[in-house]
Amino acid sequence: MSALITPELVALNTHLGTEPKDVIRQLAKLVVASGRATEIEALYADALARETKTATGIPGGLAIPHCRSSAVLEPTLALARLSSPVDFGSKDGPADLVFLIAAPEGADQEHLKILAKLARSLMKKDFTAALRDASTAEQIVDLVNNVVAPVPVAAGAQTGDNANAGTGAAASGMKRIVAVTACPTGIAHTYMAADSLVAAAKAAGVDLQVETQGSAGLTPLDPAVIARAEAVIFAVDVDVRGRERFAGLPVINSPVKRGIDEPGRLIEEALAAALNPNARRVNGTVDIGGASEEKSEHFGQKLKRALLTGVSYMIPFVAGGGLLMALGFLLGGYQITDVADKAVLENSLFNLPDGGMLTYLGAVFFKIGNLSMNFLVPVLAGYIAFAIADRPGIAPGFVAGAVALFMDAGFLGGIVGGLLAGVVAASIGKLRVPRWLRSLMPVVIIPLVASIVASGLMFIVLGGPIALLTSSLSDFLNGLSGGAAILLGAILGLMMAFDLGGPVNKVAYAFAVAGLGTATLADPAPWQIMAAVMAAGMVPPLAMALATVLDRNLFSVTERENGKAAWLLGASFISEGAIPFAAADVFRVIPAAMLGAAVTGGLSMAWNITSKAPHGGMFVFFAIDNFLLFVLAIVIGTVISAFAVVGLKRYAVRKRPVEAAPAALVNA
Repeated sequence: MSALITPELVALNTHLGTEPKDVIRQLAKLVVASGRATEIEALYADALARETKTATGIPGGLAIPHCRSSAVLEPTLALARLSSPVDFGSKDGPADLVFLIAAPEGADQEHLKILAKLARSLMKKDFTAALRDASTAEQIVDLVNNVVAPVPVAAGAQTGDNANAGTGAAASGMKRIVAVTACPTGIAHTYMAADSLVAAAKAAGVDLQVETQGSAGLTPLDPAVIARAEAVIFAVDVDVRGRERFAGLPVINSPVKRGIDEPGRLIEEALAAALNPNARRVNGTVDIGGASEEKSEHFGQKLKRALLTGVSYMIPFVAGGGLLMALGFLLGGYQITDVADKAVLENSLFNLPDGGMLTYLGAVFFKIGNLSMNFLVPVLAGYIAFAIADRPGIAPGFVAGAVALFMDAGFLGGIVGGLLAGVVAASIGKLRVPRWLRSLMPVVIIPLVASIVASGLMFIVLGGPIALLTSSLSDFLNGLSGGAAILLGAILGLMMAFDLGGPVNKVAYAFAVAGLGTATLADPAPWQIMAAVMAAGMVPPLAMALATVLDRNLFSVTERENGKAAWLLGASFISEGAIPFAAADVFRVIPAAMLGAAVTGGLSMAWNITSKAPHGGMFVFFAIDNFLLFVLAIVIGTVISAFAVVGLKRYAVRKRPVEAAPAALVNA
């Protein structure tokens, strides 16, 4: 195993800029110059992306920007001791010691454990003091190597992620708390938060056991320890693995960084929650009762999250089912819709129907796809409810979605049914019930009552009016022709490019999918809408790819690499391929993308292009009528958007400043 740090990776008493991004870039240059990474821009972009999620400044004048990156060849630590401290977001002020921890995408467990051990050592004041007192880079390297060197484990000693994570056996009457720490990268914050919490608990006279769910592996807390605990702290930025183990415990939810910055406050909150009968508790995968310790989401954010969750779970059914139906048309012809049921039920490979093997296989593919598409509304409703009420909301959500499907209320009915089921399930989950009844709540009582209430309201009150609205809207849209149809295509194109896979994009896509199964040769309007949506959604990534070819100097190295991938993503109808470009320059990329997508959507409707497949882009050519016109519409929109983004980057607002040549990093 090679050394984690070498003298070439240390910059002492130097000025690297005034902002975190400046320091991160210069440290990335050190890593690349040492031969441990392949590309400055890629490593810089990955580290900066992690920095934007959570500031990496920690108390004591320290900062630990870190990331996993495909540009990194081996786990590496670069250190800068700054002559001019830089603010990395710590509450106690700017940092003068900055560590860049860079790990490869596929780093092995041993390397990750070493990085975790280093992160924990940064919480020790004597170690950081020694780093500040060191006069040479070689001394820095020796100090780091001493703390990350493997320590022999005596027989019977504890090992794994939970080693030294507790305050020891609790004395009589000592309060007992458990905690879980986890961060997206799982390298630094996870372990530093654990050690900060343990130290704060020890100072408060509290027995604390911590489970670190990091990249170095996971050793679960002993179930007996959890059973004796009086409260649990979740200091996490990601989902807790095995959350159901803590069912019934008062819970304090917190970002992982707060475990580093305010460990004492978290311990106090956990002790208060243990004494509060109305505190929020963990019930399986659901927090029930009491008020959250975190700021609650805005209503609009909750609604957006619920809808996007439902759509994201629905899309695999759409993609698989729609493509199978398209294959059915390819093999069995358009008449397959009339003969599929009979062909599947009355025939087999040894008793082929009229039309032979192709007709039989076409009927099988079509029927599988059709049955898959029938799940769309229940899945949408079920997972909308899941996003609101977690697992207990799934069953009532699916039932409400099935009712909406039965009553021909369509996607609007599924959305309403899912929201109803989720709200009712979440409301019931907040009720205070005896402990003996708590285990029945998520598996029996909540699904039963929420199903009755949500589905009952759909049957008795809401289903009929929603079905009427859905039918009227469908008739209106299907009756559009000429200029009105072109306008509809342009609007759908604008929506597809507006947020590149976000809620507006998903609304347009769900609208197209909603009518896909109802289209016929006599009424191809839903197929036309599907074609317009798919063509428009392909334009943004293809346009960004073309723009990087037209004027590569307007784009960073990372963007140019993303542009190569965007060709395939765009051809596959994955609008998200343009997101890296929009994230870097939203006010010029998004308007340019919307312009071309609107033109493509309008042209697709004007030329009566149809698509019987809901996904696949160029690769489902067999399901697209007027395929050459389909391609032409995409090419026109792509060229318009590409030239628009190049023009905006050159002339709109201001030209991007040319980065000055980096100053040499000189060790004092």
